Amino acid sequence: MAAPRVLASRLASQLVTKSARPALQQAPIGAVGRRTLTASASPLQALRRQQVNSLLKASRNNAVAFNSLQRRAYSSEIAQAMVEVSKNLGMGSAAIGLTGAGIGIGLVFAALLNAVARNPALRGQLFSYAILGFAFVEAIGLFDLMVALMAKFT
Repeated sequence: MAAPRVLASRLASQLVTKSARPALQQAPIGAVGRRTLTASASPLQALRRQQVNSLLKASRNNAVAFNSLQRRAYSSEIAQAMVEVSKNLGMGSAAIGLTGAGIGIGLVFAALLNAVARNPALRGQLFSYAILGFAFVEAIGLFDLMVALMAKFT
């Protein structure tokens, strides 16, 4: 009773291996497998060969990782575009400060006109104060313009 089961299992395993791996040729059952190239090699030589293979694979993996790091340099088009966009946004944000300087200059001269209209006798003294206020506001505006240009062109 056990013989048909063993025979059936052997046939099934042979059919499975034939259908699953058609490129793999099976040796005849009675033939003894023999290594012709490594028959005279000692187990120590086989171990050395395995160590060399593992070292080669490790160095190959490191070389691939190093090459991939070299390929992803800073000079890619996307990185340069992002830097340009950031520069333009920085210059635009700093240019908004120039409107504050313009508003400040306008307020200084509006106050000068209002003060001269109220007291025309102090026109010379009020004008010198207005020029001093204008210089302070203009200095802030020029500093803001310098920051904007540095953000754009550096």
